Amino acid sequence: MHRRLRLLGLLLGIAAPGCDAERSRTGGDSALVVERDDFGGALPRFTAMPQRIVSMNPATTDLLFALHAGPRVVGRSKWDLYPDSAALVPSLGDALRPSVEAVLGARPDLVILYASADNRPAYDRLRDAGIGVVALRIDRIEHFDRAARLLGRLTGSADAGALVADSVQRTIARVRDATRGLARPRVFWRIWDAPLITIGRGSFLSQLVDIAGAQNVYEDVEAPSQQVTFEDVVRRDPEFVLVGPEGGEVVTRDPAWRAIRAVREGRVRIVDTTLVGRPSVRLGEAAMHLAHLLHPGIDLR
Repeated sequence: MHRRLRLLGLLLGIAAPGCDAERSRTGGDSALVVERDDFGGALPRFTAMPQRIVSMNPATTDLLFALHAGPRVVGRSKWDLYPDSAALVPSLGDALRPSVEAVLGARPDLVILYASADNRPAYDRLRDAGIGVVALRIDRIEHFDRAARLLGRLTGSADAGALVADSVQRTIARVRDATRGLARPRVFWRIWDAPLITIGRGSFLSQLVDIAGAQNVYEDVEAPSQQVTFEDVVRRDPEFVLVGPEGGEVVTRDPAWRAIRAVREGRVRIVDTTLVGRPSVRLGEAAMHLAHLLHPGIDLR
């Protein structure tokens, strides 16, 4: 179960086309900017701040608690276990293709879904039921920045949203500055076995690798994730292999992995999946963690 949780946190859904804003004429020369979510729907407007929030995405649930809206979260997906207090919120089931009946049973004012095509039917049904729904794609660091500011405004915590977003950006900038000019080792990030899955440049994890002063050997893959073969990994010849704690046991014990030179030569690095498992409030810490793994002794003060 924990392995599935980490995989979902890293690869939740397929990115849906997004639209940040649309300009519509309201008469004369004036224009109104109508902000939209990542399904293209206008953001809900509330006469009072929403008091009952359902968040069916690990990243947004984590973010809501950072925005001091945790006490108003009345439902989450079964994968949303961070921070620890989120586990006290009733689970409403899967994050993808959620049960609309379970969500409605929580009597929410606001529902936050991941903007995957799998979630479009639930999104439409909830909107038809008169519920305020927001679909957000958070696959990359810039998506998190936007989500923090947007959810801050929706929950009445605009200052907190800006503070969280700016704090993450400052930490990321400090790591990027510290690694600028260093040798950039080529790394392979093992996400899953059977099939073997890694990250492409569409993932926030690939961005973190770059910020930490390294290069993803599958940076040429546009998607957030990609199924690959051992033979192709061997051909790309990474200098380091990144794995989670359980993956570290697999890589070091399975003889098949010794076909990769970095494994044979002991250049396997164990990443802290509690830091890197979701594109949320700990992105800055995740960048620092990776920089320390790939450049031991680096000064990030």
